[in-house]
Amino acid sequence: MKVDLNRFLGMCSCGKEHSITVDEILIESGAVKELSRVTAGYKHPVIVCDQNTKTAAYPYMTNYFEAYEVAEMQGTNIHADDHFTAIADSIISKNADILIAVGAGTIHDLTRYTAYQRKIPFVSVPTAASVDGFVSVVAAMTWHGMKKTLPAVAPICVLADTDIFGKAPYRLTASGISDLMGKYTALLDWRVCHVLFDEYFCKAIYELEMEAVWEVEHVLSDIRKGEPECMEKLMYALILSGLAMQMTGNSRPASGAEHHVSHLWEMAIINEPVEALHGEKVSVGLIFVMEYYEKIRKAIENGICKIIDGRAYETELLQQTFGAKGKYKEVLQENDPNLMEDICLTDLEAKLPIIAKELEKLPDVSELKKKLADAGCVTTMEEIGLDSSLKDLTLRLCPYVRRRLTLLRLSKLMSW
Repeated sequence: MKVDLNRFLGMCSCGKEHSITVDEILIESGAVKELSRVTAGYKHPVIVCDQNTKTAAYPYMTNYFEAYEVAEMQGTNIHADDHFTAIADSIISKNADILIAVGAGTIHDLTRYTAYQRKIPFVSVPTAASVDGFVSVVAAMTWHGMKKTLPAVAPICVLADTDIFGKAPYRLTASGISDLMGKYTALLDWRVCHVLFDEYFCKAIYELEMEAVWEVEHVLSDIRKGEPECMEKLMYALILSGLAMQMTGNSRPASGAEHHVSHLWEMAIINEPVEALHGEKVSVGLIFVMEYYEKIRKAIENGICKIIDGRAYETELLQQTFGAKGKYKEVLQENDPNLMEDICLTDLEAKLPIIAKELEKLPDVSELKKKLADAGCVTTMEEIGLDSSLKDLTLRLCPYVRRRLTLLRLSKLMSW
């Protein structure tokens, strides 16, 4: 399937002219055979991979691995951070004029950031349908201990070969499902901030993301069976999510409070480092946030939700947690200026019924949790090696990892 990119271009009803930078997307068996055509004219292509992704792709890309230079990241504990970014830069030839990311989320972030720094293009060859960041224009990195979204480039072409990503370990596929289902709360956060504070919102992009979620939710059992057509639907949905970010110019449609939970754990501020996949952490974050949002909805509907002045930073809490890891200054910088400072508490109180109405659009959390579990996705802290006693502290702290307004951040102004 060749994705028709024209539907994502041009003037939109939101008043903006959307643009995307990827030129071609193929999702089909044998897609990687087009790599020679895509890289024609380049003098020094370099494949970026790790041992596992090379093993997965090699049978289908043998001629490319033998003809092109290969920059193979060593080890089994590779992360998208400043340490491995430096390693990637050191092993990728300075003569490289196009990079080929053969891997999943981490390899793509390291490649897209290096391509951005060197001002060269890259091609995406996903080895698993595990994340929605294949066509992202930013790199999600842990940078000197803080979770950052750094400028990067999207691929000029995506060659998603079903013969490769369709055979990935199912744990990776389940991670992709979870990352996609996380859009429920990400889109809720975006919508709430639009109706409350008139934040920019595009209905077309919102519907594009929801289309991606619904398409996958309806074929979860077939994805678990490894049905090629449904695997392609998952990959298409993940790429749609990435295109939505390109059209918006940031990750707002795809990343909200559920991702902030994941980011906090990745920073290891209140926990020991865990080796859970990105989507696995997002999945647990999604359930936590949906359960908390359900409490907010019921409190509003029962008339017991009161607005309080919680606009100031919780400095004592931040000193005890981020400060204990030497990141107090950094977390204050990330949140400066304070997003909550100018919020009118009286107006917010008047709009509580609007928040409750938006929350009604979320699916039932227990039903979604069952769907995720039936699809082989992670849904509890214990499954990712974290103690459940950290749940409340996680929900209290995670809004500070990113300067982005979410309903979870706004809940600091609510009491019930």
